[in-house]
Amino acid sequence: MSLPILITGGSQRLGLAVAESLLAQDQPVIITYRRHKPSVTRLEAAGAIVMEADFNTQAGISRAIDKIKQITPALRGIIHNASDWVPENSDQSAGELMQDMMMVHTSAPYQLNLALKDALFASDAADIIHMTDYVQETGSEHHIAYAASKAALHNLTLSFARVFSPHVKVNSIAPSLVMFNDDDSQEYRQRALEKNLLGLVPGPQEAVKAVNYLLESEYVTGQTLHLNGGRNLK
Repeated sequence: MSLPILITGGSQRLGLAVAESLLAQDQPVIITYRRHKPSVTRLEAAGAIVMEADFNTQAGISRAIDKIKQITPALRGIIHNASDWVPENSDQSAGELMQDMMMVHTSAPYQLNLALKDALFASDAADIIHMTDYVQETGSEHHIAYAASKAALHNLTLSFARVFSPHVKVNSIAPSLVMFNDDDSQEYRQRALEKNLLGLVPGPQEAVKAVNYLLESEYVTGQTLHLNGGRNLK
């Protein structure tokens, strides 16, 4: 039987789409979620191992690591998808906001990669995929801490690609807007469509295709797949 792939934040949006795709390919998955929702029950029914995890605190990260080690001694890969998107105009202080963004997007992947190194090395072929963001290179006017933490996650890709070679391929996927929320206004959707050269928001399957490509490749590491429709050229 294939070794499992760990997907953090696998109960919604891109993480959910990736988890469902891998399960459909008979690839075992372990997903973490912060809050229980119907998708968690659906994934569990489809064969996923599900576990609650809060990456906003050091205690939560440590508990998650212990749980994962109890579940499996070996991993086919880790997809770091857990994310939080909080703007600077939230109720949080600047210090709290930066701490939370760095904890979820940088500290948690850093610690998980190191703690689960032996589990990854136990696989004949292993991958780490960091889900970063288009703003890692452009910055953001309204999500400054978020953008900074995603840039740090991108840098982890470069370091871990060196440290874990040749046993583990380590790459990033950096999407811009690839799917709308149900409550996004028509005006917002139209503005979003105008931001990239291709004039579309393709949906989560674009990320699924990128994940499948990286998992199947044998010669790609330390790279970033940009899913932005040419937005960088506008």
